[in-house]
Amino acid sequence: QVQLVESGGGLVQPGGSLTLSCVDSEGTFNMDWMYWVRQAPGKGIEWVSGINSHDNGKDYSDAVKGRFTISRDNAKNTVYLNMNGLKYEDTAVYYCAKDKMGARRGQGTQVTVSS
Repeated sequence: QVQLVESGGGLVQPGGSLTLSCVDSEGTFNMDWMYWVRQAPGKGIEWVSGINSHDNGKDYSDAVKGRFTISRDNAKNTVYLNMNGLKYEDTAVYYCAKDKMGARRGQGTQVTVSS
């Protein structure tokens, strides 16, 4: 059973910043790749970013590259997504996940970019 809890979403103006957090209670965090995916209104799940278990391998979708930064703290079983330069099109529910497709994901946190 997936035990991932996201937090940190909210309402932000275009160009603003937010940092999302996700705590993993499954007990295998230190061995797992972790991912962030998102789902915009009326659309499917979109992969955003991934990070390997050693925090030395990271990847980003073209849509967020250069604006978002993924990181993790294995001592806290937590993965983060620092989001800068937010755009209207970043509005979505953001999920942390154990797989790139988001099949094993948490409940999500809403990010709304609006003026």
